[in-house]
Parts: sequence; structure tokens; C-alpha cells
Amino acid sequence: MATTVLASVGDHGVLNAALAPTLPEIWIDRDLSWLDFNERVLAEALDERVPLLERAKFLAIFTSNLDEFFMKRQSVLRHGASDTQRALLRQLREKLLPMLQRQADCYRNTIVPGLAEQGVFLRYWAELTSLQKEEASKYFDSEISPALTPLVIDPVHPFPFISNLSTSLVFRLHDIVKGESMFARIKIPSVLKQWATLETDLEAGQKVMVPLSEIVRGNLHKLYSGMEISNITVMRLTRDAEVEIDDDSSADYRAHVKEEIRQRRYEPVVRLEFGPGADPGIRERLRERLDLEEEDLYDLSEDVDYTTLFALMGLPKPALRDRDWTPLSPALLEDGEESIFAAIHAGDFLVHHPYDSFDATVEHFISAAADDPQTVSIKMTAYRIGDDTPFVKSLVRAAEQGKQVACVMEIKARFDEERNLHWAAELERAGAHVTFGIGGLKTHAKTALVVRKEAGGLRCYVHIGTGNYHVKTARLYADVGIFTCDHRITSDAVNLFHYLTGHSDHPNCTSLLVAPLTMRPRLLDLIRREIKNKHDGRPARIVAKMNQLEDPDMIEALCEASQAGVSIDLIIRGFCCLRPGVPGRTENIRVRSVIGRFLEHSRIFYFANGNEDPAEGEYFIGSADWMFRNLSKRIEVVTPVFAVDPKQRLWEVLDICLRDQRQAWILGSDTKYMQLHPEEGATGPESEGTHQTLMDLALERADV
Repeated sequence: MATTVLASVGDHGVLNAALAPTLPEIWIDRDLSWLDFNERVLAEALDERVPLLERAKFLAIFTSNLDEFFMKRQSVLRHGASDTQRALLRQLREKLLPMLQRQADCYRNTIVPGLAEQGVFLRYWAELTSLQKEEASKYFDSEISPALTPLVIDPVHPFPFISNLSTSLVFRLHDIVKGESMFARIKIPSVLKQWATLETDLEAGQKVMVPLSEIVRGNLHKLYSGMEISNITVMRLTRDAEVEIDDDSSADYRAHVKEEIRQRRYEPVVRLEFGPGADPGIRERLRERLDLEEEDLYDLSEDVDYTTLFALMGLPKPALRDRDWTPLSPALLEDGEESIFAAIHAGDFLVHHPYDSFDATVEHFISAAADDPQTVSIKMTAYRIGDDTPFVKSLVRAAEQGKQVACVMEIKARFDEERNLHWAAELERAGAHVTFGIGGLKTHAKTALVVRKEAGGLRCYVHIGTGNYHVKTARLYADVGIFTCDHRITSDAVNLFHYLTGHSDHPNCTSLLVAPLTMRPRLLDLIRREIKNKHDGRPARIVAKMNQLEDPDMIEALCEASQAGVSIDLIIRGFCCLRPGVPGRTENIRVRSVIGRFLEHSRIFYFANGNEDPAEGEYFIGSADWMFRNLSKRIEVVTPVFAVDPKQRLWEVLDICLRDQRQAWILGSDTKYMQLHPEEGATGPESEGTHQTLMDLALERADV
């Protein structure tokens, strides 16, 4: 199979013009497909079956996702400014505008009146009573005004720097005495609470919540005393996050990353959003000053930043939220501090978060190793580990006790660079070995290795997962991981860390699939084997679950398998560049996406390998999506799953996702997604959906 390149503007900057001749008819542009994904997120906010505050949260997620899309993708799409790219940018905008209106309509017509029925009133300044304005003004004087910096824009005062994702009020000032006019700008501080709660002029138990920007708006006269204020315009700015710095391999890597972080603040503006009633003159002045096209401006009918709605999740209204879920500790780990190693020694076991407790399994694995006197060394990769991470504390504790500690830290994880630099320094101060992986490749693998001195000699214990070592996202993201001391896996893990911390041309791994070296070739071989099995009259099936599908070689192989008659189910949460159901090409491929209270993040790959019984097929889990960047530009690890019990649990997950008619969407041959709805009388995942079904199963296991 000839190597191909991406069919759309990808992470490596290649255009669709170079796509292999066989792919265009089944190709979906990745950016258009990503907008489809975010539209499915928006659909959760529009779904009447979802509790009201959860709907508000999905409005916030929709905005947060869109912010990241513009920061990461807009400059890539603009680069070169070919006719094809300009047409794609127009198409993306046309697709996005109706979504933004639906978001605003949902907020105004559903969230606001729905909360009002519960005694929580979301109001603009103009909607407040006189007494409420008085209360809000006192709050402004004590809690907001000291944090503000009033600015003017005139020949004496330069145009101010406007930071990324900041909301500002821009308006006209007129000095009546001097007869002079100028522009002014106030930044709404993101470090302050974005909603102020008022309790004046209300019945008992009621409250009014006012956006921070509205309280500032209502008190501008205090900041510019004696001035006439007019044409107040709410605006929000987005900057590019794709920093380009000459990669001098001889330069200090940390200094290089710090410079990237610094420069990101000053990257070009890629989007301006305006609230309702924006002044046309101010709007045009900002467009010209920031060197934007009209297509880069978005006029919104309600708020400019719905991420502030995340704060509403703290309201004491449990009936308006999903029922609380507390991850459960697996029964085999309830026998004491050191039992985790005995449990792994007894047999491989799978964990599925957030149904299984991350704290009681993965975090405990590293913590127990740090305190265990038999531990010789701990090694792990770190991509995103969050603030106040217990993993670093455990590694520091282990290093201070004289254990060998090595951490392969990815300090170029987008938007987590500063945090990871901080933790790298903390580990080094404790005497741990910190490396930054292989030059030119991001380390995205999720792998931890513990070596213990036992009666029979050294024994290795390994965890390989699909999600980050991040305690907070582990409660929100659905991920799987496996614990094992199987020599076939542990010996490869040892060699992998030798490769990552030392200097060699490749890791000597026979079982693990490691990108960018062996993963794509091995996955292609597994697909070809299913094709051969189909030709030989043996059972052949592929079920692959991942976040995104974009790699052309993998897509071409899936097309060949479909043409051979192999049954293929793809469970892809995010964007999918493969168009299913095309006669003669992909008619045996089905694509679905599961969206709900947890973010589906696991990567699970199943190949029947000639077996009718799913438990006898081959399973793989790991860190990599089937994308060019994951398979070619990153250190990724995917492990085979050998033990029967973990295989059965993985099939359980796949089967539930495939039966789901509550949270699932189906991608049609017309490239449109259709939301499924349970049939009357349906039970189980068909009616309850993937997440509720898996929570119920976790509770059943706990009862047993």
C-alpha cells in the first residue's frame, strides 16, 4: 500500500490536493467534521431530556471547544490563502453561524426562564430594580473597581494590548469641557467571579445573578467621571496559539518552550466576537487595527462568552444536575495498602474510569510504589497531569527515599507547558531524573513502570492506559487502562523507557505497538489479516473506538477491508474523515459517535482474528487515535490485551456503545449525523445510554 498524505489541511500542513486518487470520494474534511462534533455537543444543550444546569454546562463546553478550534486551526487554514482554503473558511463560517444562533436562543429561551422558575434570575443591568442596582454598585466599589484599569485610546495613549480570550468594553468618551472625543476600553478581569449574586428586592430563597461585565457596564461613569459615555460595545478576542520558532536543537529545550509560551501572548488575532448592539464605527476600527477580514468578525445576539456558565454548576440545585456519581474501588483492591501488587500478580485486570476509581487504582499504584520498601524504581510518562497532582508528590517522595525515579515529561503539551515545566523542576529538585523524550516527537504515551525486589528477583509491574495521569479529568473522561506483570508487556515497557531516557534508534519492543515506528505498520497488518480471513471464509470483524479518525493510510486500509466484505464498526467521538456507506467502497463500514455526561476518550481496537466469540479475538488499548500526528509525529503506546477477563470487559464496553440508542449518533453516507432515539419498550443501553448503563454495571459489581 502506497503511503499517502492528508486530504485536508492537517497538523503537518499538507493540503487535500495531494490526496491519493482513491480517497476523495470517501473523504470528509476534518474541520467540517469537527464542527459536526461540536454541533453534537450543542445538541446536548438543546435536548430536553438533559437536566437544566447540565444543558447550561454544554453551552459552555460548546464555546470552550470553539475557542480551542479557532486558536489551533484558524491560522493553519489561513496559511497560503489559496482559493480552496478561502472556500473552506467560508464554508466553515456558514456552518457555524446557525449553531451560534441556536446557542444564543437556548440561553435566552431555555436556560434563563428555566432558572427563573427555580428562583434564580439571570439579568442584565437594565433589568435590575433600583435597589438591586444600588446593591450591585456597592459590590462594584468594593470587589471590582480596584481590579480594573481604565484606558483611553487617543494620540497620546497607544492602542492597548488585548489578551487572548479576554472580554472588553470598548466605548466612546466625550469631554464636554474640552470638546474632545476619544475611545476607551475596560478589560473584564477573568480572575474575578464572573457572576455577582444579589438578594435585594426578592422573595425569600430567590437570587439575582448578574454578569460581571454588566456590573462594570453599569458603573462606567465612576471610572470616567465628568465624561459622556456612549456606544458601549462588548467584544471578545481570540489569538492564534500556533507559535513558530526556529527549532535549534542545540538550544536549551526548556528555554525554547518558555519562549514559545511568551510569544503566544502576542500571536495574531484570528477572531473578534461582538455582543448585541455593537457600534459599527468601533467594530470597523478594531477590525482595521487588528488586521482582520470581515469574515473574522462574529456578531452575537446574546453573550460573547458562555464559558462563564460553568459557574452555574455550583448552584445548590441538585434536581437540575445529573445525579452525582462517585467512582468505585474495585473489590480486588480493598485488602490494604500493599494489595495492589498482589492483585496484579494474581492476574491482569482492567480499570474503566470514571466507573472504577482512578484514585484507588492508578494513583494508588504510584503512591503505594513510592512507599513500598521493596520498590527499586518508578518510571512514568506525563503529558497532562494537572495542578496539585498527587503523582508528582508520590514521585518526589520516592526519590527522597533513594528510589530510582524517572519521568518522561512532555513540556510541549498544548496549554499545559508552564504547568509541566513547574513539575519538571519540582521533580529534579527531589533528585528524580526528568527527560523530555525524543527530539521532534511529542510523548503522548500513558505508561507507568514499577520495579520491585521480590523473593524470586526483580519483578516489573506496568500500567498502560488511554487517558492522562490527571486526577480531575479522570472523573470526567471515560478511559481504560490495564495493570499487568505479564513478561511480554513488562519487558517491552523496560525497553521503552530505556529508549525514552537514553539514546538508541528504536525501542526493542515485540508486543507493544510504539509510534512512530511500529504502530502504523502493525495496525495495517492486523487489518490485512482480517481481509485474508474473510477471503478464507473465516470470521472477520473490526471494531475500533477512538477520538478521531484522519490518517489516510488507515482509512485506505479500512476501505479495502470493507470492499473485501469485512464488517467494520467505528465508534468515533470527534471528527471522522471517512465517509461510510459508499457503494463499492465503504458499504460495510458503520460510524457512530457517543456524546453524554462523560467525554468518551478511550482507544480500544478489536480484531476477530478468525473467531466468532468476541472473547477469543484480539484486543488492543492505548494512547493513539488513528491520526497522522499520532502515528507519525508522537511517541504513542498501544498494548495487546492477553487475559480473558479484561478482554470480556472491553467487549462489554464496545457492545454497549454499539447498542446505545440514547446517546449515539450515526454518520450517514451523506456525511450528516443522525441522533438515535430509543424504541418504545427498549431497555438497557438502548434506552439508558452508554454512561448510565456502565454506571449501573459498576454498582452491580460493587454489590456482588
